[in-house]
Amino acid sequence: MVIDAFLLSRIQFAFTVSFHIVFPAFTIGLSAYIATLLGLWLKTGDVKFHTLARFWTKIFAVSFAMGVVSGIVLSYQFGTNWSRFSQVVGNVIGPIIGYEVLTAFFLEASFLGVMLFGWKRVPPWLHFLSACIVAGGTALSGFWILSANSWMQYPTGHEMRDGIAYPVDWLQIIFNPTFPMRFMHMMTAAYLTTAFVVLATGARHLLVGHSTESARTMVRMAILMIALTAPLQAVIGHRHGEDTAKYQPAKLAAIEAHWDSSKPAPLVLFAWPDEEKGVNRFEIAIPGLASLLTHGSMDALFPSLNDFAMQDRPPVKIPFFGFRIMVGIGVFMIAFGWLGAWLWWRGRVFEERRWLWVAQYTWPFGFVAILAGWFVTEVGRQPWIATGVLRSKDAISPITTGQVAISLALFVCVYCVVFSAGVLLINRLIEKGPDAITLQDPPEQPSQRPLKAAQAPASDLFGDGNPGDDRIQPAS
Repeated sequence: MVIDAFLLSRIQFAFTVSFHIVFPAFTIGLSAYIATLLGLWLKTGDVKFHTLARFWTKIFAVSFAMGVVSGIVLSYQFGTNWSRFSQVVGNVIGPIIGYEVLTAFFLEASFLGVMLFGWKRVPPWLHFLSACIVAGGTALSGFWILSANSWMQYPTGHEMRDGIAYPVDWLQIIFNPTFPMRFMHMMTAAYLTTAFVVLATGARHLLVGHSTESARTMVRMAILMIALTAPLQAVIGHRHGEDTAKYQPAKLAAIEAHWDSSKPAPLVLFAWPDEEKGVNRFEIAIPGLASLLTHGSMDALFPSLNDFAMQDRPPVKIPFFGFRIMVGIGVFMIAFGWLGAWLWWRGRVFEERRWLWVAQYTWPFGFVAILAGWFVTEVGRQPWIATGVLRSKDAISPITTGQVAISLALFVCVYCVVFSAGVLLINRLIEKGPDAITLQDPPEQPSQRPLKAAQAPASDLFGDGNPGDDRIQPAS
């Protein structure tokens, strides 16, 4: 392995995108959860839903800010480190990213202020609507980003002229064959990740004696979400795997560490792939099961790594182990969610301290699974940055190794400081819990008249100019 500008640029992008992906994934799920809480409050008038919505909105604001900051850095790298990529596929990728900004980010930015600061300033129905629009905006943002990524995985709807990709059919580009299952898989992962964070928070407060209705509500809602969504994620993941087998056979071969296409592929539970010798060391496998899961028959044959030229093979170890980490966490999620549902049905979930003790430490599982799945997706596509269109090594900018090394070192330092501070802030907010939300100024019920600030006399808003008046003073 040669340490050059190409390798360091790949490491830099992997580093920054790994930080970035966890925050948008969390905000996608958390915004939907906040909208659900506000909807329940609007329907029932129960203050606990309003309190929980305010509590999680504070955490959402921090996560959203870190997601935006890290996302801006990624877009600049297309020009600084991967200018050839922008030149070759910019006609396709550029408009898709533009659609994401115009449709999704504008929605989020426009209504985020209402969602964050409109608690007693707008009608409850408008606050709920704003939360729904923000949740829709985050999901729409994921739609466009995953559409662009799916096109890079399996490009369709374009033509090549003088080495440049030009769009021909935008519907084929946006809804390319690998997109639907990839989008559903990512959205479900985002909701599951958020559910485990909510579960861990509720369990944490119950264990320290904050056995409030807010903590119990968090646990109940999280269990319901996990018990229903985790099995659904397994089904979606299976369908996504079938698409991978059809459209990205080299990636599937790397995921399964499959070297011999003359016989059915076993499901390898554990091995150490030896890429030089083309064999698996210390293999523990179930014969024929990989063929059954991916092609519907234990006797099915499909391409192995040896069927691809060495320069066209993806690295094996990262997709192989990343996939097993993701699947292992998925199995745990299903089992743990169903166990929680059973304890809830028996009326013991809040008294079963062993289950709660484990639950409080499950918050990272969703993030780890997302990162593992993302590494499988991106590394499994190599050596292509856009399959069949542009190789990764041909997309690099004319930059030196020293330049990338300096920027990578700066990114590591800045990210460790900024994002550590953000995570610590989120943890502090979680420690305070929803009970820290003051009840001295109770929320207006859905039936109360809104926009009182707009109807109040100016002196009530800005003060009368007397010394010691702590209301907002107008600029002189």
